[in-house]
Amino acid sequence: MSALAQATLAALPPGLVWQADRLAQPAEAGIATGFAALDAQLPGGGWPRNALIELLSDSPGIGEIGLLLPVLRTLPAERWIVWVTPPHLPYAPALAAAGVPLERLLLLEAASHAETQWATRQALISGGSSAVLAWLARADTAALRRLQLAAESSATPLFLFRPASAARQPSPASLRLRLAARDDGLVIDILKRRGPGLAAPLRLPLPQRPGPRRAPVFNDALVRPDPVRLAAAGIHARRG
Repeated sequence: MSALAQATLAALPPGLVWQADRLAQPAEAGIATGFAALDAQLPGGGWPRNALIELLSDSPGIGEIGLLLPVLRTLPAERWIVWVTPPHLPYAPALAAAGVPLERLLLLEAASHAETQWATRQALISGGSSAVLAWLARADTAALRRLQLAAESSATPLFLFRPASAARQPSPASLRLRLAARDDGLVIDILKRRGPGLAAPLRLPLPQRPGPRRAPVFNDALVRPDPVRLAAAGIHARRG
């Protein structure tokens, strides 16, 4: 690139042009993830505020909710935190202990992929959500595009949990992370971001997973304890 072209790019307003050899600088800073090592690798220094964010993993309950707990407890209190069709019943005691306001959680159950997509989009465009978490095993590119546009227009982050195999499918998501479990946290591979590729995955300890010998992890927020524990906690299983 010529010196003149570089000077022209440098003079443009921040966020107008993204140069692929560096992290994009969006006009609005991201939402701090609560993990400095992850913030340092994300454009805007945190979760995008108005975008589709894909979190891919081979199985649920590996600590993906632990990754989001810092942001869930800092979202605006006047709007809903919407969960759409989680694979297990959210574990209310763990969420409360982590500081997540249970009175602001809204749990939606959908009977099909189509209903999940519809409910997710409605939660976004309603204007009443501070964040939407949705579990969607299958979605074509057009459906993902609709969700991305809904997140943009409503200025609401959408955390979409999908199987790891979805990494082979193109996606309009602004950010795609592949998650894998480790003894005390997660290994995070950044598959897509507005910036250059990351040389190696991040290894992120999670406070909710303090050590390799602590299993099963009933302090995780997305687990389904056995029925005896459920009854003792006053929580009822959502599915058989």
